Formats: sequence, structure tokens, C-alpha cells
Amino acid sequence: MKKLFFVLLISLCTIVSAQDKPHVFLIMTDQQRGDCIGKENPLIITPNLDKLANDGVWFSNGYSSVPSCTPARAGLLTGMSPWNHGMLGYYKVAEKYQYEMPQMLRDNGYYTLGIGKMHWHPQRNLHGFHQTILDESGRVESDDFESDYRTWFREQAPGVNPDATGIGWNEHRAATYVLAENLHPTYWTAQQAIDFIDGYKEDKPLFMKVSFARPHSPYDPPKRFLDLYEGVDIPEPYMGDWAEDFGDYPKNKDAAFGDYGVDHAVKSRRHYYAAITFIDEQLGRFIDELKEKGMYDNALIIFTSDHGDMLGDHNHWRKTYAYEGSTKVPFILKWPSSQSAVVTKSAEQLHCVELRDILPTMLDVIGAEVPAEMNGQSMMDIVEGEDAGWREYIDLEHATTYDKHNYWCALTDGKMKYIWFFRTGEEQLFDLKKDRGEEHSVLTDPAYKKDLKQWRKRMLNHLKERGEPYVTKGKLTPFDKNILISPHYPQ
Repeated sequence: MKKLFFVLLISLCTIVSAQDKPHVFLIMTDQQRGDCIGKENPLIITPNLDKLANDGVWFSNGYSSVPSCTPARAGLLTGMSPWNHGMLGYYKVAEKYQYEMPQMLRDNGYYTLGIGKMHWHPQRNLHGFHQTILDESGRVESDDFESDYRTWFREQAPGVNPDATGIGWNEHRAATYVLAENLHPTYWTAQQAIDFIDGYKEDKPLFMKVSFARPHSPYDPPKRFLDLYEGVDIPEPYMGDWAEDFGDYPKNKDAAFGDYGVDHAVKSRRHYYAAITFIDEQLGRFIDELKEKGMYDNALIIFTSDHGDMLGDHNHWRKTYAYEGSTKVPFILKWPSSQSAVVTKSAEQLHCVELRDILPTMLDVIGAEVPAEMNGQSMMDIVEGEDAGWREYIDLEHATTYDKHNYWCALTDGKMKYIWFFRTGEEQLFDLKKDRGEEHSVLTDPAYKKDLKQWRKRMLNHLKERGEPYVTKGKLTPFDKNILISPHYPQ
């Protein structure tokens, strides 16, 4: 009888302990520039993101190391650097990794759910989620795949084309959404998350990833959000004194390069801003539901995006580039009320953070061990004032995409950025404090001679572990081979 009592007591303590763990929410968008939240850009309307940042902190130097969908999501999934998760450009997310975010939280007692865009392969791969509810924007990459959003849409609007607005997935044209607002994937994604929270009755803490497929094109916000930007002086694209070479490309509605005129770019940006405001409203609805259910205060909530969007900067469109529009992403962290902090809530943080830091942060907050070989760092070290060992700079890169020349590696500390182009040996150096738009490379400016020498040395040290052809006889060397995956990519 006494033995049974202790067994029951241990079981009860386990349940209480599980319930005491904070809930964890990862909220992300697709292709949202770092300068497209209200904290960085007063022209963009994101009151709910701003409130979330006021309840935590925001990182103005948040980056995506391989700025396209799948490699960025591999870094997010694994907590690893590009070389160590193995994806150096756009490729298929591997079916299984040693470390996977949903599996690690599941192993620590969490119920794990993913809603929205995952962009994994196969598309129904779970990577440790108990369940996924998918919107893959019409993308079909697995046999007989149909997303949950498309299935739902067929039931709600029989015979109606979900793509009736008429703009493709990678176009940079813009238009107002032509269907009812509640049929839009942005609304659907939030509603799925809200409905799940409303009915959640598990005795386990919850890990939920809510992944919006916008503001990635099509830039198609409902009219009432576009109306909010009527008369707003939308900023024109940055245009570097080096950007002329990218203006005269064949005109195509989903072109990666080209000068389409200021009016075209501003129209795309206006719709892009409105799409973000639409997401922000849905985020507010979701947070209200968390508060109503008593799940907000003691929750870890992280908001970010997989990469940015050039939106015509330097005659570049879409992503995969070394420049801020492509690599810089929004980064907001709200820690649980049970965690101590020394930083002031709502404060801007200048540390360079990256998608690889999100999984270690989650593990730290839930009291799980962060594997020593995991490349990311817990952002709670910054929150708790233990950031003495934080990285000085972050590495960025992308294998060849869109054009042969677009094959590069870059390093930045948020104040300077050095870019090395693998095929040509071309270099660029930008003073981001004075030139956030990267319009003038200071590579040949005598005043930056010392900086250039330091950043070249840092790049050499960064690439040294890879050996040839990256580094030959102790020197950075151009090469003509495109290396898409590293030896660490799981085969």
C-alpha cells in the first residue's frame, strides 16, 4: 500500500511538473523584411507585434543565414549553422536530422503542433510534431498531396478558384484579394491556431508553431488593409551606386533582377505592407485567445521570418541575396513570467541573432540540455545579462541561384558587412551604421582599410574548416563549382 502511495505521488508530481512548464509558441511569417515591423519602420502598421515586443525585447540585428525558404527552415529546425545542417542553398529539407525542434520538445513532455507552412519534404513529414495542419500555398511536391487549407477551401467554396486573384507565387506584381477575407490563407492559419487553443485540454504543455505563408508573394491583401496605406509615402527602393548592372534584365513577372520603375516597386511595397498588417491583426486575435485561456503570461513566444524580400532594392527581387532586404528578418522574444531578466522590457537589443538561436533558446527555457555541438546560442543569455560570450558577428551565405554571379558568403556584426563572391572573387564592404541601404561599398575607401583587413581575416577563419576549394594555401580563392550541400547534409 505504501509503495502504491509513492508511485501515485511520483506520478502526480510528474503531471504537475509538466503543467508548470511554460507553453512555447513560435510564430513566423514567410519572406518578411526586418525593417517591416513598427519598431523599425513607423510607416508600417503592426500594433500587435509592437505590443509583443513591449512585453519582451526586439533584436534589430536578426538575420537568416541562408536566405531562402528551405535552408532557412533547416537552420530553424536544427539549431545548426549552414555548414553543419548541410544546406548551403535552396534544396530539400532532409527527412531526418540528429536534432529537430518538434522532436526535442516532444521528448521533453510537450504536445507539439505545427500550423501553416512547413516547406518540408516529404510534405507530410512531421519531424516530431504530433500533428501538422498545413498550408503550402498550392505547392505539390509529394505524391497525391493536398494541403489542409486547400481541402478546407474546397469544402467552404465549392467550385471557386483559391488563386482567383491571379498572381503567381513568385511574382512581384500586386493586387487586392478578390475573395472573401475569411477565405484568405492568412485568416485561415490564425483561425486554425485559435480553434486549437480554444479546445486544448491536454495535461501537457504545448509547443505550437504558427507559420503564415504571407507576406511572401502574391502580394494580395484584402482591400480594407490596403486602404490603411492610402496616401502613405511608401519608401522607394534603395539603389546602390553598384546596382546599374542589374537593371537591364529580360522583363518577366517573376524575374529576380530588373528595373521595373519606381511606381511598380512602390505599388508592390504598399500591398506588401498591407499584407503584413493583415497578419498583425490575426496575430492579435491569436494572442487575445492565449490571454483568455491564461496561456500568455508564462509562455515563451518568439516571432521571426525565414528571410526577407528585396522588393526592388538595387534592382533585385525576391531573396537569396547578401543584402539587408534579403538577409535581415524581424526578431521578437517574449520570455515566460517564470524566467528572470535583467534587460528592460521593450528594449532594442543589438546582438546579432539568427534562426539557429531559436531552438537553443527553447531548450534553455524549458530546462532541457542544449547539446554542446549545437551552433545556436540561447537568447536568454542576453535577457539574463549573461551575454559576455555572445558572437561578435554572424555568417550568411547562399549557393548559386537565379544567376551565376549570385554565389556568395557574407559576415556582419550589424554595423559592418563584408561580402565575398565565390565565383568572381569580388568583394563588397558596407558601413551599415551610415548606409543601412548598402548603396555605397567602402571597399576602396582608405578610411576603411583597417576594417577591410579585419573582415577578410574573419572570412578566411570562417571558411578555413571547409578547406578546398573555399581556401587554398591559406588564402580565399575564387572557384567555379557550385556547392549546394555540405558533407554534413543527412543522406
